[in-house]
Parts: sequence; C-alpha cells; structure tokens
Amino acid sequence: MTSGRSAELEEVFQPSSVAVIGASNKPGKVGTYLFRNIIEAGFGGVVYPVNPSSKSVSGVRCYPSIEDLPETPDLGVVIVPAPTVADTVERLGKAGSRGVIIISSGFRELGESGAILEDDVVRRAAKYKMSIVGPNCFGVINTAPEVNLNATFSASLPPRGNIAFVSQSGALCAGILAYGISERIGFSRFVSVGNRAGIDENDLLYSLGKDEATKVILLYVESLVNGRKFLETAREVTEHKPVLVIKSGRTPAGERAAKSHTGSLAQSGRDQLYDSLFSQAGVERAETLGELFRTAKIFASGLKIEGPRLMILTNSGGPGIVAADSAIRHGLELPPLSQAMHDALVPRLSPSASIANPLDMTADAGADHYRDILKILLEGPDMNGALVITTPTSTMTGESVARAILEAKATTQKPIAACLFGVNDLSREVSILEEAGVPTFTFPEEATQGLASLARYHAWWTRPRAPERTFAVDHAVAQATIDRARRAGVTILSDSDARALLSAYGIRFPNVQLVHSLDQAVAAADTIGYPVVLKVVSPDLSHKTDVGGVALGIHDATMLQTAWETMQQSLAAKAPTARIEGFDVESEIQEGKEVLVGVQRDPHFGPILAFGLGGIYVEVLRDVTFRLAPLRPLSALRMVQSVKAFPLLKGVRGEPPSDIEALTEVIERISQLAMEMPDVLELDINPLLVLPDSGGVIAADARVVLSPSSK
Repeated sequence: MTSGRSAELEEVFQPSSVAVIGASNKPGKVGTYLFRNIIEAGFGGVVYPVNPSSKSVSGVRCYPSIEDLPETPDLGVVIVPAPTVADTVERLGKAGSRGVIIISSGFRELGESGAILEDDVVRRAAKYKMSIVGPNCFGVINTAPEVNLNATFSASLPPRGNIAFVSQSGALCAGILAYGISERIGFSRFVSVGNRAGIDENDLLYSLGKDEATKVILLYVESLVNGRKFLETAREVTEHKPVLVIKSGRTPAGERAAKSHTGSLAQSGRDQLYDSLFSQAGVERAETLGELFRTAKIFASGLKIEGPRLMILTNSGGPGIVAADSAIRHGLELPPLSQAMHDALVPRLSPSASIANPLDMTADAGADHYRDILKILLEGPDMNGALVITTPTSTMTGESVARAILEAKATTQKPIAACLFGVNDLSREVSILEEAGVPTFTFPEEATQGLASLARYHAWWTRPRAPERTFAVDHAVAQATIDRARRAGVTILSDSDARALLSAYGIRFPNVQLVHSLDQAVAAADTIGYPVVLKVVSPDLSHKTDVGGVALGIHDATMLQTAWETMQQSLAAKAPTARIEGFDVESEIQEGKEVLVGVQRDPHFGPILAFGLGGIYVEVLRDVTFRLAPLRPLSALRMVQSVKAFPLLKGVRGEPPSDIEALTEVIERISQLAMEMPDVLELDINPLLVLPDSGGVIAADARVVLSPSSK
C-alpha cells in the first residue's frame, strides 16, 4: 500500500465536514441514532443531515439533497435503500466528496443480485476516486480530541485509548463497544469494514500502523482479501507495534482435487495455514473475543517483557496453582528460586509460607509483604516479570495492597500484572492499578495469556533479521524441463523430469536407472549396487504405495525378481488402466528420518510451503506446518522446529541428531523454486531423508504438478 492510499484513508477518519444522507428523526431508525451520535460525540467539524422529508434533524437544519448543501462534504455517510446507493455515491462524487461510509445493507451479502448493486457502487466511486468503507457496515469511530467522530449507530462512544479495532462483522461491533466500556478499554479508532468493497483490512492495517495514537491493532476477520498482501503489511507493522487477530470461520476445501500430499494437506488444513501465516507475520492470534481484548489490555499498558520467565506471588495457594498451570500451557516458564533468593526471603515471611514459584505467602501476609517481597523477587536476573494475585483479608485492604504493588513497581522496569479477588467491589482498586500501568484481571488465566503473548511478541521483535537467501541454480535446465512438459501437453512431470527440475535447484537424489524389463532391472541393480528400491513410473499414480508400486529392501537378484513379479501382479489388479512408463531402480538410503517438503500454489496466498513428518502416513498424522514463500532462514528453521516430530530430528535415546542445517537449506531452495517457477502448481518431496550429523538430505521421491497451460 502506498502513502497516497494512506492519505485517502485519513480523509475518511479525519473529515472537516460530514453529510449524513438518510438522517432521520424517526425513533428506531439507524439514521436517527447515527446522526445524533455525531452530534453528541462533539464532532470537531460540521455535520449536515440530508433527507428530502425533513426540515431539521435533531435540531439541525436538514437539506433535501446533496446538491443543496452549502459546501462539499469531505465525507458522506449513506443510509438509504440499497438500490439508490449507487446514485447517491455518484452525486457525492460529482460534488467533490473524497470518502463515503455506506451503512446500508442489501449488497453482496445477499447473493448475485446484491453483488450487481455493489459492483455498480464500486464503479461509481472509482470514477471519482472516492474511498469506500462498507457497504453493510457499522461505521467508523475516531476518538482523537480534535475529531471526535462517532459515525456509527452505537448507543455510546467508548473512552479514548490507544487500541484500534477493525471488524468484518458489523453485528459484533455494538457488543464490542459495550464490552470495552465496561472493561475500561479505550479505543483510538474503531472501524467496521462490512463487505470490503473498497477499504479492506490490509489498507487499515497499514494506515493504523502509521497512526501515532494507535499502539495496539486488533482485527476480527472471517477471511482475508489478499493473504500475501496481509503478510507483507503485517510484517512491516509488527516491527513497531503489536497486531492481535481473531480469525473465525473455516475456508472450505477447494473444488479442484489436489494431486499431491501438499495440495491435500493445504486444502484441508486452511485454519492451520492461517495460524502459520499469522506466526510468520508476527501477529498474535486469539481464540476468543475475551482473550483478544484481555491481551490487548496488557499490550496497551505499554509493558514489555524480555523473556518468558514469570514469578507468581500470591497469598492464596489455589489461584497460584491455577496461574502456574495456565502459565506453562501458554509457553511461560516458572524458574525456581535460587538458594540466595530463598535465604533472603525466609526471615521476611511466615513459617507457613511456601517459598517457591509460585510463592504463597499465605493469608498471614500484609500489604508491606507484597511490596517488600515483590521488590526482592524482581531485583535479580532470574525473573522477567511478575503476576501478583491477592485476596484482601481482614488485616489487608484492597487499596493497601494496590498501593504496595505500585510502590514495588516504581523500583523496576519489569512488567507486573495483577489479579484481585474479593467479595466486595474492587473496581476502585483496579482503577488505581491500571491508571498506573499495572493491567489487572479477574482471573489468573487471563493474565498469563496476556503475558505469554507479550513474551512472544518480544521474541518476534528482537529476533535476528536476515534477508532471504538466493542460491545459485540452473534456471536453464529447470525451464527447459517445464517447456518439454508443456510441449508434450502434460501437467504431471515424469519422475525423471521431476528429478531434473529439483536437481537444477540443488536437491540431491539417489542413483537411479529407468528400466522396462526384469533383465534391465537386474543389470541396473548390479551397476548401482545393492540394496536397491524398485518403483513403478506412471503419471497416473500419485501414491505408488497404495497400489503396490514400491518395493524396499531388495538385497540381491533373487529378491529383485520376486519384487518385480509381485509388483506386476499388484499393478494389474489394483491399477489396470494406469499408464506404465517403466520402473526405477535406485540405491536405497538405509538411514535418515523421513520428512515432507512441498509447495501448493493458492489463488489467494500464492505459493505455500509445507513441511512435516513424511512417509505414507503424512495425510493421516498431519504433523505439518505451512509458510508463505519466500522464506527467510529463520522462518525455515521455525518451520522445522514447530512440528511435533522435531524431537526425533534432534535425536532421541542416543541417536545422533539429523542434519537440520541441510534440511532448512532445502526448504529455502524449494521456496526459491516456488517464486521463480510460477508454472509449478504443486510439488512434493516425500520422503525427504534427513541424514544424521552432517550427512545432508536426499530426496527419495518427488512429484511435480504444473498449472494448466494458458495456451
């Protein structure tokens, strides 16, 4: 997105004049609430109601048409029936308006007839270079004091804060605003994008990334307009401010049947793909709206945590245990206290105290204990932050412990979050803490979720930066291989062509010979050397093992003859119509862990890389992760580390570790291929054998599917 586009968005968010087309005095009408909201919010500009049926709206002179307005409005807010919206946009455009918020529904969300209306609106707006928010949206809020724009039909304006919220769901917005007000969550900007006919989440993400008043960006999305653009934009924004997202809904599998493991996995694991996309962009994903806003609260406080090591301090054992369990589940660590720390705490605490992590001071503790113990715990390098849990007692009031926490906070730069329990209303104590930068939560699990997100964002923000690597490859051979397949009119490369393409990108294969008879197979095995593997070569068989088309562990000519005859019988019975182009005899690699590396080219995301546990059970076990190409070295390493089978690659029970460095290089090479060879639609290397120590990696089998020819 360009800076010019960002400037256009500012004309929507910071207009000096607004016209509400469809403003009304009738109770219950959206136009009534919306116009009144603009007035009551104290809008810093001029607002004009437009309605031919009214002389005034909320005491403000009403104009019968856009043409009758005394000046051209910067922004038009449209609340008229769907069939008349396009004409209204045309009239605003002719008048010179630069932006329009379309509240009206009845467009693409209703099907084909609504889509036709929406396309007409888009054409009219484009003719006058107008920015569109909506249609079918809740509106826009900007709480900046010089603007105070509440162009929504919400019942109330949220307090000013540093959180921006963008939502695809208009119905969700009213509830979110009410929740924010009740939880003392302030917003900088609040945007409902509706059908995203014009401005979408990528535009807003970029604009909010540049907005100095916004410190945290929240997104509620059901889909992404352009996944690749989202990755690029979010990666830029998260370099200087956090982005939190809740992604609802599931994308159905594509209509085209995938011809590879990777294609099948990518189509059936769309939600996992979003997880990987967000991780690659440094975006924190929440599972629930409550988690989204509780995490936003901790980010909005301005706290930073430089690692995952958390100290839990409590005067009640139960909540401390709950907090500890939740902390570990969310990836935080609870380091034990050093002996020196333990010895320093013993004389300051009751004999009944449990001096560990969590540290339970028991109900004997007073406010001074919280202050003094918290100071000691955060003084050394062992802890990155603290969660303080307290239940006021007869000898310790909520206010006294809140003041004690703040006194301890004044002595450290490390983050402190609090959880207050009590039978009485503790809202005053919560306000004391939160106004001083100590986010406070009702339950300890909420705090640990937020602190874990804070720690992950710090790890992202401080990660080592390295550009993507470009390897020296044989582009001429790779392109010639694809051109040869195009001339032959095939979209699935033969096994030999798949090897040629991948070899041109530096992927290593075992020694192999193509044979057409048993005698040729025996001669090839003698040349290559036993043990060997026998594989059928056919463009019609994606999964050779399923039809008996692979024989392993062949150690001599007798075993080769038996395998040959058995394979012929199995193919005749299970794949009688398959085109058999011959058989590969190749040297068998007898060591190494089996993994999969693949590519799936998606119309919305572009080339998607897959990595996971390989072999014949890959689609059953689904131990796989995804990233969008191109990949940087750290992303390739994170792919490998994120699968459940990673401990097997590190080495278990005395096994030597696998050559992970060579594996990540192969992933980067395949990423480069995906970017440079757009004809490759799907690609599998499965299994890819990762050898121990520094032995490298060898591709045992590969399958490449080309996109349909455009000719």
